[in-house]
Amino acid sequence: MNFAPKRPREAAFVFILITVALDMLALGVMIPVLPKLIAEFEGGDLRSAATVTGVFGFSWALMQFLFQPVLGALSDRYGRRPVVLLSNLGLGLDYIFMALAPSLGFLFLGRLISGITAASVATANAYITDITPPEKRAGRFGLIGAAFGVGFILGPAIGGVLGDYGLRLPFWAAAAFSLANALYGFFILPESLAPEKRTPKIVWRSANVLGSLHFLRSQPALAMIAGALFLSYLAHESLPALFVLYTQYRYNWDPGTTGWALAIVGVSQTVVSGGLVRPAVARLGEKKTLAIALVSGALGFAAYAFAPTGAIFMAAPPLIAMWGMANPSFQGLATRFAGASEQGRLQGALGSLRGVSGMVGPLFFTQIFAGSIYFGAFPGAGYFIAALLLVASLMIARAAIKRSTVQAP
Repeated sequence: MNFAPKRPREAAFVFILITVALDMLALGVMIPVLPKLIAEFEGGDLRSAATVTGVFGFSWALMQFLFQPVLGALSDRYGRRPVVLLSNLGLGLDYIFMALAPSLGFLFLGRLISGITAASVATANAYITDITPPEKRAGRFGLIGAAFGVGFILGPAIGGVLGDYGLRLPFWAAAAFSLANALYGFFILPESLAPEKRTPKIVWRSANVLGSLHFLRSQPALAMIAGALFLSYLAHESLPALFVLYTQYRYNWDPGTTGWALAIVGVSQTVVSGGLVRPAVARLGEKKTLAIALVSGALGFAAYAFAPTGAIFMAAPPLIAMWGMANPSFQGLATRFAGASEQGRLQGALGSLRGVSGMVGPLFFTQIFAGSIYFGAFPGAGYFIAALLLVASLMIARAAIKRSTVQAP
């Protein structure tokens, strides 16, 4: 029985924000305890636990890469509501499964399942596209980014506190967040995609990685925008991959200093995503906002790479935070190249690009850092490469905009 109203309303957008925030909160809650639980299963062997943790992270990103297009295609066929709700339900049940995992193998299986069910972010983005006029989409995608930030800021803090009382307690908390979200959405969330706008059948050729990439190539300008977005995604992977290692090596930061610095970075990015994207796009348009964001990000990464002291290094996070306007602008532009019945596939395809960067980026940047230390060369090489990636992203994006017929709002 469907208790949701027939027409989308503002409560639906609020629910999507809550959904994304709780999903990220649930993921963040596990960050402080998952490696410790793995180490416990490995008999306290930290070296082995580090290797297994890396495998867990790669596998989770791989599931995102493979299943974002699938869930996007399913939402184009059956609507956004059932995909979002079932994903929340599945994620909650999976956290319970991991909380009860009797062995490392079961924990790994649970992590794979969470990678699949957490792939509903693409469907959430498609939902936003359904209920938002094109000229306002970038602003709302910015609010989605802010919800991401809130989840990742609060999640690890909550997980750390709960983890002191038991390594499995954060998993139960994550399950409670996701199941409460599913129950709330069952009564509140309306369907955003009208039946007449849905695809008559699932387009399976687009519901896989190769098919989704082919979909992005359907229009040259869209392919170029997707390529520019991928370079931006790849540059972003330098932040989680290098921040702790780089600041410890170059500035001799202790864990407490690193934690405060990461909190400042997270808060800065959340403020920009939630408070600056909408007015910037409204005043400047998506194209100029995108250019400002990418230039700011490139300057921020260059500052990271060359900062001689930790104090100067911490002057760069505001520039990196300004770069947070790029992703909503990219997505806002991309949505104009897809019809109402294709937004799920589009968001799934863009999500797959993020999955690729999540698999490739950490390995790429950590090896660059390791090599630079080994040869006694430039320790900021990884961040400098990230800056170059954003310069390349800007050049490709400008070429795509010139080639397209998309008009700035």
